[in-house]
Amino acid sequence: MPETRQRVLAIARQLKYYPNRNARSLAAGTSRTMGVIVSDLENPFFAVAIRSFEARAQHWGYDVIVKETEYKVSLMRRAAERMLEQKVRGVAILTSEMSPAWLKEIVRQNIPVTCFDLDFVNERATNLKVDYLSGMRQVIDHLYQLGHRHIAFVGGRTIFKNILSRHQSYVATMREHGLEPGPVIIGNQSLDGGFSAGLSLLEASPRPTAVVAMNDLTAVGLIKAFTDHGLRVPEDVSVTGFDNTYLAEYFVPRLTTVDMHPDILGRTAVDALHEASTTARNSGREYRINLDLVIGKSTGPVPNETGPSERPSANEGLNSLLQTQ
Repeated sequence: MPETRQRVLAIARQLKYYPNRNARSLAAGTSRTMGVIVSDLENPFFAVAIRSFEARAQHWGYDVIVKETEYKVSLMRRAAERMLEQKVRGVAILTSEMSPAWLKEIVRQNIPVTCFDLDFVNERATNLKVDYLSGMRQVIDHLYQLGHRHIAFVGGRTIFKNILSRHQSYVATMREHGLEPGPVIIGNQSLDGGFSAGLSLLEASPRPTAVVAMNDLTAVGLIKAFTDHGLRVPEDVSVTGFDNTYLAEYFVPRLTTVDMHPDILGRTAVDALHEASTTARNSGREYRINLDLVIGKSTGPVPNETGPSERPSANEGLNSLLQTQ
């Protein structure tokens, strides 16, 4: 009966019991499965990280289970349960919405974890750290050197640590240059959020001459909103991304963005899990992911005071020409 099944599952969770679907291999101590949890499979950043993770895992002889949270707590919980049910050899948590309680439960089951920007301290945990301040400083320095002083920022949901870090780094770097931060718009880390933010910035007065997006998807959405309404990138407004995904490389204009090296992230995560799962104790190591600015064609010198809204329209230009004849 469905009701009976649900009661049994509820009791199992309460007792912290997880069914072992790989009992035979586990009995022999030969589990060869690694897990990876990400926020958004549609984001090219995570796609590259997963591809690198899988390639490196195959090198070490592991299979891989991938789960997505879509930034939702319910899916985060289900992803964690799935890793426990499968008794994975280790799990890389490349998402900010994983709760400390579930992290503790995973390591309590003697499963090592590699965390991305979670600052989870445990002898079975490895942390991958990103210096967002360095990356944001490179972006703002670049725009400042081009003459931009009115630089907006489009972020995301700041309840997630890595998104909040980008926001805070933007504010700190603007103030280092003696600039007033803003306008700041909270997006949703996706194309449609970038597009909506772009529409809002079109109404800003004065309109910013440059916009820093928290990721490449947001930057592409921004550019579409601007170009749909007659602005040229970068002649009228400069736009930068953050990630350096293949989307940035093939988009026109090629995005100026910060390379977070998702390939290195995925590869390092597997190596850390392999080391942790093959040693008696893991010392809780920390790995640093360096960031590098990639200058593309979406940024340029600050535009002249006469912006596109002040240029004569086609009809005005024709009337002027007729009057001179």
